[in-house]
Amino acid sequence: MTTPRGVPAAIDWLACAQAEPHQAHQEWAAGGAALLPLGRRFSAVCLSSRLVHAAVGTADRDTITAALAELHGPVIHNSLLHTYHALITPYPPARWAYGEIAPMLSSGQFLSVPAADLTGPTGLHWAVRPHSAGVLCSVPAVAALVDLGLRLQSGGAR
Repeated sequence: MTTPRGVPAAIDWLACAQAEPHQAHQEWAAGGAALLPLGRRFSAVCLSSRLVHAAVGTADRDTITAALAELHGPVIHNSLLHTYHALITPYPPARWAYGEIAPMLSSGQFLSVPAADLTGPTGLHWAVRPHSAGVLCSVPAVAALVDLGLRLQSGGAR
């Protein structure tokens, strides 16, 4: 599988979340995932598959990928845990209005981040790969997705 041109730089940028970025690269090479600290380079919002499927209106993988690409940044999918993680700029969890439904992970927490070439469909993989160094999901776009999913789960109109 070929890796798109900007992905290596974006992966290198994510690796720099660790004090020793080469450690992240070693973890990716050895096991396909690296455990990266959150809050310095990026934070993450944990979205249940149920919430995402409600917001998108389907469980179709291609449709979900297209919808998540509208967040304008990388999104990790863990099909075993039925979760998505939208990577966002470091953001104060206290300001995140959806903590009960879609928890924000930040300082003092870690996230398993898949290797660049893991694009699914099972296990830990990129639903939307990082495409440029430092480009992360838009916080307002993630909030809008959560809001839409909540509204549709409760029977509201689209």
